[in-house]
Amino acid sequence: MAKKIMYVQTSGPDSPERLYSPFVLATTARAMDIEATVYFLGKGILAMMKGEPQKVQVGSFPTLKEVMDQAVSSGVKIKICAQSAQLFGTKASPEEFEQPSEIVGAATLNDLALECDAVLTF
Repeated sequence: MAKKIMYVQTSGPDSPERLYSPFVLATTARAMDIEATVYFLGKGILAMMKGEPQKVQVGSFPTLKEVMDQAVSSGVKIKICAQSAQLFGTKASPEEFEQPSEIVGAATLNDLALECDAVLTF
């Protein structure tokens, strides 16, 4: 059975330096043959709004979109909390968010946490 890690992102675009870590660590986990999921909750969902990752760049690091695309191409899964999306006034529909991402209910976070070997929050 493969190991699993979930990275929970609660920070949004107002803390751009915190947005990179889950993607970098999840990509590294995939290179180690560990299943990796980044779950966006609270303000974190704002960083996944369509077009937002292209705007985020810290120093000479690539844009968040570039780092995210690399993570996804390595097999990292992205989940977005529907209730958090609704809290911030969206319809919680896939076309509002960067793809590939999956809009999921709040219970999904609990289920994933119980299945994972480790959960890290940002």
